[in-house]
Amino acid sequence: MNINILAGGPSEFIPSLEAYQNDKDVWIGVDKGVYTLLSNNIQPTMAFGDFDSVTKKEMQLIEEKVEELKRFHPEKDETDLELALDWALKQLPETIRIFGATGGRIDHFLANIQLLIKPMQNDQFVHVEIIDQKNLVYLRSPGSYTVQKKSHYKYISFLPISMEVSGITLEGFKYPLTNRNLPIGSTLCISNELIIDNGHFSFLKGILLVVRSND
Repeated sequence: MNINILAGGPSEFIPSLEAYQNDKDVWIGVDKGVYTLLSNNIQPTMAFGDFDSVTKKEMQLIEEKVEELKRFHPEKDETDLELALDWALKQLPETIRIFGATGGRIDHFLANIQLLIKPMQNDQFVHVEIIDQKNLVYLRSPGSYTVQKKSHYKYISFLPISMEVSGITLEGFKYPLTNRNLPIGSTLCISNELIIDNGHFSFLKGILLVVRSND
């Protein structure tokens, strides 16, 4: 099972959701994202939010169409998206995809990137990724990984989220690396490209942000 979460980010950054529809997947709406799902004829299983960004008419539709509605006070310790992600992680899905989490306010965007670390903090093996029209973003802990070449994601970048990522090795890339250390703030691994169908990357210590992007 996969869980798809649509947050309330600007609609121009949200990809076509039709490509991600599957009968086995669960959809969750967050705040304005609930109305966006309904507008795209996608029925959310649950809705989370304080709903301070929807109109009265939109809220009425949400209340009519969504059976499980978790409404929160605007003044709270967690964002609406964090509350939705916490619920999704408890369901132990294979993958959680987050849409509508980029664009708009930069503080929200940076906070959303940091939410990707939650499975690692809870020792959960759940892949969580943020997707918009141009990018796919996820985190990796130390280990060895295979990454497939995809025509719609020409570029691949690696950014340290911890103070340092040590022993990073890139194989099958235009700009390979062998056992390099990547301190936070470094742009060494920006805009790389795969030159074979299946490349490999590995590292020994730290937390790595992987960003796949198109033009």
